[in-house]
Amino acid sequence: MLRIYMKQDSSLRRLNRLSKVLNDDLRQLTVVRANHDGVVKIGKTEIPVTTPNVPQYVPYEYLPEELPQSVLRHLRWIAQKDLLGQDIFLIGPPGPLRRVLAMQYLELTRKEAEYISLSRDTTENDLKQRREMREGSSFYIDQCAVKAAIEGRVLILEGIEKAERNVLPALNNLLENREMQLDDGRFLMHPKRYDQLLKDNSQEKMEEWKLVRVNENFRVFALGLPVPKYRGNPLDPPLRSRFQARDIYHLSFSDQLQALYQCAPSIDSSRIAEILSCATTLVTQDSSNLGLPDFPLDNLTSAMSILEKIPSYPTPELLSLLYPHHLLLNKEGLSAVEDVYQKFNIHNHTGPFHIRIERVEKNGTAAQVEVTADHQSHSFEVACNDHMLDEDINTFVATDYHARLLVDMLLTHSTKDFCIIGGKGCGKTSLVREFAKILSYRTEPLLMYQDMTSRDLLQHRYTLPNGDTVWKFSPLIQATLDGSLAVLDGLDRVNAGTLSILQRLVHDREITLHDGMRLLQHDKYDSMRDKLGVTDQEMNERSVFRIHPSFRMIGLAEPPKPGTSAQQWLNSELLTLFMYHHMAPLNSAQESAIIKGLVPNLPSEVSRDLLAVSERLRSSTDGNARSLASSLSTRQLIRISRRLNAYTSSSNYKQYISDAVHKACLSRFLPPLTRHTLTDVLSSCDLPEEPILTKHLTLDDISCVVEGGKLTIDNVSYPLYGSDNAAEQSASDAKIPDILFYDNAQHLMVMRDMLQDYVLGEHILLVGNQGVGKNKVVDRFLHLLNKPREYLQLHRDTTVQSLTVQPTVRNGIIVYEDSALVRAVKNGYALVVDEADKAPIHVTCVLKSLLESGRASLADGRKIVTDPNELANLSKTTSQDEIILMHPDFRMFVLANRPGFPFLGNDFFSSLGDVFSCHAVDNPSIASELHMLAQYGPSVPTATLKKLVAAFGELRDMADRGLISYPYSTREVVNIVKHLEQFPDDGIASVVQNVFDFDAYKKEAKEQLSSVMHKHGIPVGAKPQDVHLSKP
Repeated sequence: MLRIYMKQDSSLRRLNRLSKVLNDDLRQLTVVRANHDGVVKIGKTEIPVTTPNVPQYVPYEYLPEELPQSVLRHLRWIAQKDLLGQDIFLIGPPGPLRRVLAMQYLELTRKEAEYISLSRDTTENDLKQRREMREGSSFYIDQCAVKAAIEGRVLILEGIEKAERNVLPALNNLLENREMQLDDGRFLMHPKRYDQLLKDNSQEKMEEWKLVRVNENFRVFALGLPVPKYRGNPLDPPLRSRFQARDIYHLSFSDQLQALYQCAPSIDSSRIAEILSCATTLVTQDSSNLGLPDFPLDNLTSAMSILEKIPSYPTPELLSLLYPHHLLLNKEGLSAVEDVYQKFNIHNHTGPFHIRIERVEKNGTAAQVEVTADHQSHSFEVACNDHMLDEDINTFVATDYHARLLVDMLLTHSTKDFCIIGGKGCGKTSLVREFAKILSYRTEPLLMYQDMTSRDLLQHRYTLPNGDTVWKFSPLIQATLDGSLAVLDGLDRVNAGTLSILQRLVHDREITLHDGMRLLQHDKYDSMRDKLGVTDQEMNERSVFRIHPSFRMIGLAEPPKPGTSAQQWLNSELLTLFMYHHMAPLNSAQESAIIKGLVPNLPSEVSRDLLAVSERLRSSTDGNARSLASSLSTRQLIRISRRLNAYTSSSNYKQYISDAVHKACLSRFLPPLTRHTLTDVLSSCDLPEEPILTKHLTLDDISCVVEGGKLTIDNVSYPLYGSDNAAEQSASDAKIPDILFYDNAQHLMVMRDMLQDYVLGEHILLVGNQGVGKNKVVDRFLHLLNKPREYLQLHRDTTVQSLTVQPTVRNGIIVYEDSALVRAVKNGYALVVDEADKAPIHVTCVLKSLLESGRASLADGRKIVTDPNELANLSKTTSQDEIILMHPDFRMFVLANRPGFPFLGNDFFSSLGDVFSCHAVDNPSIASELHMLAQYGPSVPTATLKKLVAAFGELRDMADRGLISYPYSTREVVNIVKHLEQFPDDGIASVVQNVFDFDAYKKEAKEQLSSVMHKHGIPVGAKPQDVHLSKP
């Protein structure tokens, strides 16, 4: 019995101990804060607190009045590891919670912080020491890890999974032994070892040995995402073993619900509970197994803020601002999300919802917006600015759809940064411009591209004339200081690892720059300054600066492509950064209203027939038709309408519409099936199937005359460049192209169409095979206009920086010289961009930004602007030498080869085609080519020229049908004729071989070419046995 009783007693003790362990996290914790030196208590854990040396570096206003129990448990764990002297790793799903916990602990214990957001381009120098130049000498500046180790601060490393795996091992010895060898020769040493040596040696001796003591209060807080569930690099085992980890999942349901109640006290509690229940369902493991991205729970507070302002706002639309599942997911994912919505009665709130802006009253940096939603008036406050804007320029036509979208943008603007997702040419840039105009913002565009680095986003290094290295702000950081609207154009192009560096700026309105500067949210900055009793100058001396209260960010992106093999740019991490507005393609009625507003004199039947084509293509279920629809974006339709209004008569407008559609779609280079689809659509809209034929035109059908200071091609005229300024003309004569050019009817028709676009202020894109005369047509066109040009040749290694400036070294100093682009913009010249398809698409996208917004930032810090009012706005923060006003006569001519095989370039047209007015350049017709060749070779027999024209015409036809790969052009024929003209004794067969020897080792191609040449009487590759004499 005694043995049984002892066993029962032992079992009971074990059960009690297990119960105590399991219920330990359920005990209520309290926190006792210290006002001065002393201790902070979290439950029974006591942490000593001392006065910080630099109080500006202590996180500020992260602690609410009352902390949830789930947060207190995390803080107690951090305190325990801090007391043990252990470095910690907070791991969890995307969102600001991990960083906020770290900052709350540091604020609670009054510890100074050194923060760095890691990205794929973070280097060892960003962590340890960076070399700078001053007065001709180089020296090292300590970076975050070294400063934190020496000063006893907490180093916060956010985004561990973003850094390359060979970077973070540089910290291994500092983490393990508190030792590190620095590039300047110093050695960081463990405090105990340093103190032992100091007992036997003087301080001077220690400094002579370059030994530096690591502060015993130095800690490292690492923040990261679990990989492989999320994208990134897995933890290196040696690095992982040096941390103690804590899973920081989302707060408990009750804690989140309580926080949401506080954000929207007037909203029905059951509605808030439904929304939170739906959102938490979309972050469960079951949702993850379905491939659904996590719902951004942390953004629900912003959604509640909108509901508090407009209680009748539909719940499905509210959730779509946070989680645009209709853009993210394939059919199965959409069905899963709709089932979740149905389960929690989300769709029960749907119904007609009408909201419109009544009035916007601006007062300094805040504006009061009054709206009417379902016949009820509401008012809320948003940030604004007082920049001067050009009121005379109004190119925005607001439809009901745009008016509703602007209201939604104002609502999200009142609570969080947002992103607009829409297809190319749908009007995103115009909408942002109108939004900025309403709130008197100056926009600061920042073009995002694929190989963009964190330095491009925040700061870049620059060399002064005396050789000193300094850091210059990017447009984004400049916007934070002067309260502009930073427009991040192309979020879908930039690497997600680079974009993550903005998380702290978006969530906390704080950021630490590469040069050590710290930017704080305006209210935190003001409160800290007043509490510490210091001046702005003293704050700035500590490298702490104030973010302007009006600063906001807007992202622009194209929709993700669900169901494709490519990784989606809009992932769980990016969903936490912004609220998302979808800008859908406009329907025919909306586009008709826009065209009527911008081109009021265009006959209604013209716009009706034009929009009928685009509507038919967009609504078609055929893949070929839908691919063509992207070429007829709203932007392109407006351009076509302007041209039709200026150069079309009522009698032949149908033919001109058909011709314009063929040009916009580049039908000359479409596959046969796709081109057949286009002609069928045109026919179904009662429009001619084919464009205006130019093959049968002669020089008698079109004229080109320069007289009276004007260029006239057919019925289009324009003044010659510099005709009103002789001094300007003489100074630029050297840049006017002057080439050998023989007129032919087809090229004159292309130049006539180019002149139409030139008169309308358009920038021009010429697409064609090699050797068809793209360069000659442009040079001849500019020669006739007497227009100086700058030439820019693109290639595979062209970078965004090389497009704008050219760095050179003079006397040991890096000097930035203007590129051809900048010189053309300054002087109003034409810029000819050749081989545009050879450069990466993300590089040529800088041209899109310049042409769309009229603004660009150069690598040396200068800015290109279009609006003269920008000079007054920028002069507050930028010197006049750093501002370039775009000349109104500036034009861009872009040349590219047609997309597809055998050309090895990128598809420039599909990416940027709708920014330009597009023209296809083809080989001349038989008659035109024969006439032109006769001028290149006047002594070459006409019979020989006819043979060449006929033979090469057949080869081109074979290339169009896919029978041969190489598209033979006029250039090859011209070179043959030039040779025959200069060396008439050489046989035509041997001269033609100069073109065909490229295929000498391709048996099948060689036989095809020989067969065609023999058919037209050119004995290429003929042998003696091939000669057969007729019988006498």
